Amino acid sequence: MNKLDVLAKINPQMKAVLAREDELAGDANDTSAGFEQMRENYVAGRAYWAEGGPVMAETLDASVRGPHGDIPVRYYYPTREAAAGRAAGEPATPGIVYAHGGGFVLGNLDTHDRVCRILADKTGAVVTAVDYRLSPEAKYPSAVEEVAAVAEHLHVHGAAYGIDGDRLAFAGDSGGAHLGLAATLYLREERGGSGFVKCLLLFYGWFGLTDSSSMRLLGGAWDGLTEEDWQWYLGLYAEDPAELARARYANLFLNDLTRDVPACYVAAAEFDPLRDDSATLAAILEQYGTPVRYEVFEGVIHAFLHYTKMLDEANDALEHAATFYRQQLGL
Repeated sequence: MNKLDVLAKINPQMKAVLAREDELAGDANDTSAGFEQMRENYVAGRAYWAEGGPVMAETLDASVRGPHGDIPVRYYYPTREAAAGRAAGEPATPGIVYAHGGGFVLGNLDTHDRVCRILADKTGAVVTAVDYRLSPEAKYPSAVEEVAAVAEHLHVHGAAYGIDGDRLAFAGDSGGAHLGLAATLYLREERGGSGFVKCLLLFYGWFGLTDSSSMRLLGGAWDGLTEEDWQWYLGLYAEDPAELARARYANLFLNDLTRDVPACYVAAAEFDPLRDDSATLAAILEQYGTPVRYEVFEGVIHAFLHYTKMLDEANDALEHAATFYRQQLGL
């Protein structure tokens, strides 16, 4: 009720993407199908979008010991030099820990494979993708703890993977952007410090708002993010969804963002219900002097980053994030 007519406002490439999405996976965003069916649809749909793209010098599937058991990870080495660093045990290359989106319920290493390869290619960093346990099987704050644990492991043992553990970053889309910032704050407050996290690349994340203008005006069948859909995701993420508004690693605005936050690239989509979360975060960071670049990509909806095969804005967002990252790390 009272929503903007998003489908009449998105740009032609975004319309073409949505038409292709319907052919690939049908009602992939339909929460009434249940999380198990949605997972199947999500994997089926993302398989097409993950095809092609940059070829890595080396890709390695492994695991990291975490607080709830082993965490599957995938290392992306974009160059021979980066791969040689791993072989020699030399911490020569900075690393990016990537947390995938999917509302904490959907997604895996394969669904975001192309995004990770593009990011590795454009930054020159070794990207480590994290296959954190999904909800509802795992509940908050499990995913936060697991993403933080991977970064902590690389900080201590990065040389074994050719990664400079003192020059790490987090990146993620949607729920993954949330987890990147949440893990940084968790490391800062609970694990002795996050000074080794030098940069955050945050694509259209949820950071804690429980209501906003963008949530009221946007969201529909095209993105599966009506207010009812969003409450469905949160209901799977937490034992008590009402507690999330008071939990500091869920509602990230409860944390002190005036200090010790890494430089942030914050990307939002014009027609995304979560747009105001990004705007709020960027305004806070700018106010208190944290290096930040905030961009709103016009004419697109939530999850646009997947569509680099057809969507200019997806490629631009990854290019701009990589440029920001290289500038912040002096590369």
